[in-house]
Amino acid sequence: MATPEVLFVCIHNAGRSQMAAGFLHHHGGDGVVVRSAGTRPADDVNPAVVEAMAEVGIDLPAMQATPKGLEDAAVEASDVVITMGCGDECPFYPGTRYLDWPLADPAGQGVEFVRPIRDEIEQKVLDLMAELAVERVSG
Repeated sequence: MATPEVLFVCIHNAGRSQMAAGFLHHHGGDGVVVRSAGTRPADDVNPAVVEAMAEVGIDLPAMQATPKGLEDAAVEASDVVITMGCGDECPFYPGTRYLDWPLADPAGQGVEFVRPIRDEIEQKVLDLMAELAVERVSG
């Protein structure tokens, strides 16, 4: 079976999608291709998101996590596109599987607000891995 490719999309690619990509990369390793993007990318990843992820041992800056714009090629290359609050701004391609994860937006919030979102995203990522038969390679 081919390595599954997953794209996480939110508006700014500075919070939810970065956390999801970080968790999938951390837990899935080379067993999955991970991408993230935003429909209107921010300049930097939300510092509260960076702090919350560091608390669970995931160093987003070391992973070179930076907000990126959504490109059609990334959507077309993905087996699963997971949207997180971008609504109608996300492109749709027939034959691509889409999931929407309704999650609170951490933009402008402190780490206390981000932690429960982080934990919910990790559980959703682990469920996705089980569904895609991606073996967990870390804790």
